[in-house]
Amino acid sequence: MMFIETRGNDGHKPEKVAFSYAILNPSASFGGLYIPETLPQLDADFFAKAQTQNYKEIAKTILLKFNIDIDTTVIDKALALYDNFDNANDPVPLKQIEENLYINELYHGPTRAFKDMALQPFGYILSHVAQKQKENYLILAATSGDTGPATLDTFANKPNIKVACLYPDGGTSDVQRLQMVTQEASNLKVLGIHGNFDDAQNSLKSLLASESFQKELDKHQVKLSAANSVNFGRIIFQIIYHIFGYVNLIKQNKITVNAPFYQIIPSGNFGNALGAYYAKKMGLPIKKILIASNINNILTDLINTGIYDLRGRTLLQTTSPAMDILISSNVERVLYDKFGATRCKELMDNLKTNRFYQLTQKELALLQEDFAAVYSDDDFAKKTIKKYAEKNYVLDPHTATTIKAYDALGETEIPVIACSTAEWTKFAPTMISALKEENKKYNDFEALRDFSSAMKIKIPGMIQELFDKKIVHDKIVDQEQIEQEILHFIKG
Repeated sequence: MMFIETRGNDGHKPEKVAFSYAILNPSASFGGLYIPETLPQLDADFFAKAQTQNYKEIAKTILLKFNIDIDTTVIDKALALYDNFDNANDPVPLKQIEENLYINELYHGPTRAFKDMALQPFGYILSHVAQKQKENYLILAATSGDTGPATLDTFANKPNIKVACLYPDGGTSDVQRLQMVTQEASNLKVLGIHGNFDDAQNSLKSLLASESFQKELDKHQVKLSAANSVNFGRIIFQIIYHIFGYVNLIKQNKITVNAPFYQIIPSGNFGNALGAYYAKKMGLPIKKILIASNINNILTDLINTGIYDLRGRTLLQTTSPAMDILISSNVERVLYDKFGATRCKELMDNLKTNRFYQLTQKELALLQEDFAAVYSDDDFAKKTIKKYAEKNYVLDPHTATTIKAYDALGETEIPVIACSTAEWTKFAPTMISALKEENKKYNDFEALRDFSSAMKIKIPGMIQELFDKKIVHDKIVDQEQIEQEILHFIKG
């Protein structure tokens, strides 16, 4: 399978590239992204076999259907990393919490967030390709809280790889920050920045597209790639768990093959939603993908009105920080798929130049064939956390937003799967304050202890030990200093 570009080709980059090229060089022509030229299809035979397969077997089947240029032995070793999750036999548990609502728990990996589902195998594959080509790579990552820890964990001490990770100072939870700043591997660099996630992501995109930065890296024989979901190496693995959730419903006799279901996703950068969209196009019978946002509800505006408007808009900090995003990169891949490269480039150019674009009514109707959207505030999230805690089920603040989308469906006989994207331990102050119905500010250590005691659930060792680790990365810089700091890191 070959990969093409969302904004068309500029005459300098190859018109079509292999998977290995796309993951090593994720920045396409005109600042666009790579997407698969075609998508494989899931037929009746696939679903029949899937009912007898575990997660790794299903993942391998799907990856082979994509016909990517990665050896099967490498794929096997990458997928074997799921054996390190809480339960090797069930790395993605599906839990029923309402008559027709099921939670796909995606956070049982080493950094306790759904990013591990993609970054664990992706990190192994990218490092392998770099070694095979005898090249050294700098991997850039910008994080709103979860991509950073997962990226650093998967690439720690990997040969031929260095990682520079940017996070917004004050824009992540304390646990998320500690997961990053205590990383000791010598091939990792973590920088806090004065700004928000959009600032971090814009800095990453600028560096990926910067000829002068690349020339400086060339002097040290280092090439450039990225670990954010702008890299299709992330997306290909995010397709898989949506399919697995549906197969799990079938295995649990909650649905029959080909029967439709709703998929709810708490969304920020839209990568998780894009994975569901591609799975739907491949044949997964999703009736509609419901996007749940917090008060940074730019995706709600786009899907409900066709307007993407950054003008006069300020990013707001919430209790669901991984969704505190206004520039959702992966929307671009849907725009390409719906409207083609020329229109996609026009819309993205408008967003860059005017901080605004508007779909036509016909285009909006096409978008709404697959997506619907709602948003909720911190108060709703806290009340929802308490409601389900009283039912002995723990929802983190991001997953709590999915209940707003579930409520908006009203009475339905169709099963609903919601993605749970992070473990409660990463947002313990919000969790305990929701449980106690108060606004007292807790530190993370105190909140972890109190919530664990109240709910009688164990704090995972990898979270508890963070508070005794030495802080290795303590620099907080302005955006203008990022390039200089990274080049200093590369020079050693």
